[in-house]
Amino acid sequence: QLAAAKRLQEMEQGTAQYGVTQFSDLTSEEFKTRYLRMRFDGPIVSEDLTPEEDVTMDNEKFDWREHGAVGPVLDQGKCGSCWAFSVIGNVEGQWFRKTGDLLALSEQQLVDCDHLDKGCNGGYPPKTYGEIEKMGGLELASDYPYTGVDGICYMNQSKFVAYVNDSTVLPLSEKIQAQKLKEIGPLSSALNAVLLQFYLGGIIFPIPFLCNPHGLNHAVLTVGYGTEFGIPYWIVKNSWGVGFGEKGYFRIFRGAGTCGINLVVSTAIID
Repeated sequence: QLAAAKRLQEMEQGTAQYGVTQFSDLTSEEFKTRYLRMRFDGPIVSEDLTPEEDVTMDNEKFDWREHGAVGPVLDQGKCGSCWAFSVIGNVEGQWFRKTGDLLALSEQQLVDCDHLDKGCNGGYPPKTYGEIEKMGGLELASDYPYTGVDGICYMNQSKFVAYVNDSTVLPLSEKIQAQKLKEIGPLSSALNAVLLQFYLGGIIFPIPFLCNPHGLNHAVLTVGYGTEFGIPYWIVKNSWGVGFGEKGYFRIFRGAGTCGINLVVSTAIID
């Protein structure tokens, strides 16, 4: 597996560093089976019709972590629940934008009680918001704690502290996505995450033959964007603990659909 990391490093055009990680001793199949379980149910058509020419990128940097809308990095463990962490991160950001309170909401409630998704066997964020609407709300993680295994649903509506009214999928334009991120908060995103097995830090560049943009298999939370040495990037929160990448985050080239990062970008709507 070290040979794979070395090969990635040799092909890397950006600033990403690849090497020994907490996942290095897994085969690529084991890594995919254990950690990359997002179920891509596309095609999804965006309902947002913002024309790209109306987009102004007035500053080259924005990061919701600096504005209080992002909770601590968590670890999904060996459960394929990335979709739940992605959606909960988005809802937490939307709730913060509405109320000024950053709550730690329950991923486990989604794993156990969302009947459209498949718990630890994967899920699809654009479907998940509707399931939260059906449930009527979300509990705090402290009331419905994360176990990392599929369990029996025991949600208690009297403990609901946040809700969702609707959701939307954004257009594929990364200019529009950056503008929307700045306007509304962190966004649920999906990507082909095969390169993350050996990622240590830096900006992941598009290598389409290694990272097919249509092979979406992992859901994450995009929290900001920036530019380094003239290279535009997204700042993305993962759910593999703080030992992964850049203190639990990774950066990926912005503007070329790298690893499919722009294909399924969605957000809850809270009235």
